[in-house]
Amino acid sequence: MKRQKRNQIERAFSKGYNSGAGGRSRNLCPHGSGAGRLEWMNGWREAREDQWAGFNRAAQAQKLCNM
Repeated sequence: MKRQKRNQIERAFSKGYNSGAGGRSRNLCPHGSGAGRLEWMNGWREAREDQWAGFNRAAQAQKLCNM
């Protein structure tokens, strides 16, 4: 089984981070409620904070890779 399928919470965070880094709205969260939504929103918020702090898209991608 693929790694992405095993840890859905970590995957939700990374998908949220990618959405935030891409400038997408937080209303596009695919999770209705629960832990998946919480982690997606945490990832989205962190990406937006990084963007406001001056990180460019490449730096954000590298940060997500290191997590």
